[in-house]
Amino acid sequence: MRTVYVNGEYLPENEAKVSIFDRGFLMADGVYEVTSVLDGKLIDFDGHAVRLSRSLDALDMASPVTKDELLAINRELVTLNDITDGMIYLQVTRGAPNDRDFAFPDPDETPSTIVLFTQDKPGLADNPVALKGIKVISIDDIRWGRRDIKTVQLLYPSMGKMMAKAAGADDAWMVEDGFVTEGTSNNAYIVKNGKIITRELSTDILHGITRAAVLRFAKESQMVVEERNFTIQEAQEADEAFITSASTFVMPVVEIDGEKIGKGTPGRVAPRLREIYLEESRKVAI
Repeated sequence: MRTVYVNGEYLPENEAKVSIFDRGFLMADGVYEVTSVLDGKLIDFDGHAVRLSRSLDALDMASPVTKDELLAINRELVTLNDITDGMIYLQVTRGAPNDRDFAFPDPDETPSTIVLFTQDKPGLADNPVALKGIKVISIDDIRWGRRDIKTVQLLYPSMGKMMAKAAGADDAWMVEDGFVTEGTSNNAYIVKNGKIITRELSTDILHGITRAAVLRFAKESQMVVEERNFTIQEAQEADEAFITSASTFVMPVVEIDGEKIGKGTPGRVAPRLREIYLEESRKVAI
């Protein structure tokens, strides 16, 4: 049985409780992060901690722990649950006032709620799917306008995953005003003539921690990166496509809306970026 962390306590998962008045439950008034663990060490922890702080600030939500305290909690959960490869889910909400109300509670009277738990994923970096790639479909992007804040408002991305599943695909790329924004839980990329193309950062997409690292490694490896909008048609005509996220790292995309990308198999760029990302990230994991 897992040990989880809830508001300062390490508890067996079946004893962990959060109030029914918690605003994360009632209002989706919360933010989250997912940090991967490889070889018992945290991948990109600093990046996730910085983005967490950014999300909290954007929502005027108090942080219940310092960065150092958060690191200690993550490490303790890895140890207590004997995690070699896996993930740590973190959620912070605006807390549990005494009743339901649209108005924010006074933070001095209602402390934030913080929950962390581990997910054991042996061989996370050796996912065989990376060898064959995934298939995606396109769907309309009808989410709210602040996708750069990593909130727990994940109903539509979940619906997108189910739309993809119903279509015999693995994921969905969302499209707004004719251009791809991102995947349901990942950033989206295409490769054309050796150039890596991905949407630029704005409030339209999540500022992916893995995205930042992968693009940095790509530039250090003398790969050309162009941050701009692209269409589904352009993606279908690309040489390669891929996604990045904290749990999939770099994952090739081999089909979009039933059209094969390139030869319909992973190309050279995405697998190489995956290799570089895993190698370099392991070196600095903590």
